Amino acid sequence: MIKVNGEEKNYVNCNILELIDNIELDKNRIVVEVNKVIIPRTQFDNYTLQDKDVVEIVHFVGGG
Repeated sequence: MIKVNGEEKNYVNCNILELIDNIELDKNRIVVEVNKVIIPRTQFDNYTLQDKDVVEIVHFVGGG
């Protein structure tokens, strides 16, 4: 299990890009932090989530 924005999720052994697709977010409008480290967007498909990882996703919303 991993924790995503405070909620337990069963996404162990998937990469960040798969997680983002599963929760239907636009990868171009978010920042992802894993265990208090910001992961570059270029690494989303290479970074495999492990059991007990803590993931924070910040989604940017346009406006004006």
